[in-house]
Amino acid sequence: MFTDSHCHLSFPELRERLPAILEAMQQAQVERALCICTTLEEFEDVHALAREHTNLWSTVGVHPDNEGVLEPTLDDLLTRAARPRVVGIGETGLDYYRLGERSVADMEWQRDRYRTHIRAGRQTGLPLVIHTRSASEDTLAILREEGGFSSLAQPSSGQAVSRGVFHCFTETEAVARAALELDFYISFSGILTFRNAADLREVARFVPLERILIETDSPYLAPVPHRGKTNNPSYVPFVAQQIAEIKGLALQDVAEATSRNFECLFDRVTG
Repeated sequence: MFTDSHCHLSFPELRERLPAILEAMQQAQVERALCICTTLEEFEDVHALAREHTNLWSTVGVHPDNEGVLEPTLDDLLTRAARPRVVGIGETGLDYYRLGERSVADMEWQRDRYRTHIRAGRQTGLPLVIHTRSASEDTLAILREEGGFSSLAQPSSGQAVSRGVFHCFTETEAVARAALELDFYISFSGILTFRNAADLREVARFVPLERILIETDSPYLAPVPHRGKTNNPSYVPFVAQQIAEIKGLALQDVAEATSRNFECLFDRVTG
């Protein structure tokens, strides 16, 4: 019934409890989850989850905020993306939140990494899983430059065009509109249920249901009523319930629509 489009089951706090989490998912009618890769060092563990469990899938990518890790080449991403049960590229994107004493200009390494992922997505035809924090203008600008768009939502003639999802969305309606114009999906996490997230709930009201995914981003960001606990995919129905309340829909309608959207975007997924 439900699909968690973004989780980190390879992280130790979840991996060591995996049998219990899979059981909890079954009880909560969470039928599938996408395990997200954040470093090349982590990829084998992420991919093993997808190989070992028929309801789990994986991506390949290096998170923009990870420093001191193996820097991915285009070939690194393409080779791993060719493996069975790898259905997306990322997570990737830009994160200027922790600049410290650095300037935005100093983050060119992040922008270069992001470009590599976009090129991998275009070459493989796989969707991008995009992370953006305090960097939405550059995130969108580079996506337009590298993604094959000659103008908003207009593919360059004869070229593959980037597709994907802006995950754990916390940006403004203007950013959501720009992402939708590029034919991307918007994924909402447990943040949507937080008391101080009224503005984000208005963004969710604006985004059409046919362009929405739901996620936990677990082990982080557990939704109300579990806020403060270690998150896991069995909690994703609380995100769906919040969307249902915002849009005045039945929970089942949101569950079915977001799962269908997941299948449309991550079209290597079967079953």
